[in-house]
Amino acid sequence: GYDDARRVWNGIIDRHPAVIARCASAADVQATVRIAGRHRPPAVTVRGGGHQVAGSAVCDDGLVIDLSFITNVTVDPNARTARVQGGARWADVDRATQRYGLATTGGEASITGVAGLTLGGGMGLLHRAYGLACDNLRSIEIVTADGQLRKASREQHPDLFWAARGAGRGLGVVTSFEFDLRELGRDVAVAQVLYPYKDAEAGLRAWRDAVLAAPETVSPEAILWSIPPDPSVPAELHGVKVFIAAGVYAGDPTDAAETLAPYARLGTPIIDQSGTLPYVEVQSALDELVPDGGRYYFKSHNLDELTDDAIATLVACDRDRPNPETLIAIRTLGGAIDRVTLDESAYPHRGAAFNLSIDAIWSDPADDERVIGWARSTWQAMRPYANGGVYL
Repeated sequence: GYDDARRVWNGIIDRHPAVIARCASAADVQATVRIAGRHRPPAVTVRGGGHQVAGSAVCDDGLVIDLSFITNVTVDPNARTARVQGGARWADVDRATQRYGLATTGGEASITGVAGLTLGGGMGLLHRAYGLACDNLRSIEIVTADGQLRKASREQHPDLFWAARGAGRGLGVVTSFEFDLRELGRDVAVAQVLYPYKDAEAGLRAWRDAVLAAPETVSPEAILWSIPPDPSVPAELHGVKVFIAAGVYAGDPTDAAETLAPYARLGTPIIDQSGTLPYVEVQSALDELVPDGGRYYFKSHNLDELTDDAIATLVACDRDRPNPETLIAIRTLGGAIDRVTLDESAYPHRGAAFNLSIDAIWSDPADDERVIGWARSTWQAMRPYANGGVYL
């Protein structure tokens, strides 16, 4: 089982740890950390959901503390909280919380690991309404380097709790997270409008102007992509490059029409896939397009504004996009994200208006150099328009 145990979501990661400790409890984690303290392996890494793009869950020659068997989610619907173990993915959370019509900000693909996303901040489809994933934390249980299991919250070990909200990995091994939940309902209104690629530059300018006036109940996204092989879309459109305007309404779907209407008025749509859908379907819609074992290389920028020059540069880079699977996404920030002050959490990018994500996705190892090269050159081209912050 060694080769299976060392694999992570990103297929370009091929590392060979000396030992993989497959923990089944917080006590197992404590024992493993103490062993590491005695034997000092050259590296110690922690595998939560195993989904991080850079593959930091595994190392060469060292020790992996594997939490992938610790995935339980317990919901208290009266207190509107969820206790989530460190190896869970967002699909586990969504299934448990949606039984009660509750939700919290989670990854945009449900196969994303809870731990890595939350510790690095945690953008998602609801972040302008609810804040980042880390903003919804009530407490964590963490095994620190001395092998002790500690609870950290605003009242207990507040320094650890501060760091857990955005500083990323390396603090210890978080064995469970306690989240605040919001009443969302089981169905959500979604805008997803596909426009002709020839109109991408004009469409992005119109999208930017619309989102600057958008209420916090929607976290709009713009995507430069190619139509995936969706059975609901005519086959002759599969692989056609498009500009997509998308967003999920955080509230009663019957109240969403006015808020989502601007995203269908950015030009003349090819396809309008907007409607009301189960939240769990929306959260898992991308899963099959980013499968375990695919090849991934992502880079990001935070932007304080999205100028006409930035849009023109981005579209020019996108014209050379290396394959249909690869995409460029722009996420709108602000809203509830900005209401958390810098002294409350380690997440340092509260003032950014947009996040630009360059998501290279492919399957053939022979394409590694070409696809990664495009992602890096696009990132460099957009650097003059960025504020220096990147998404962990």
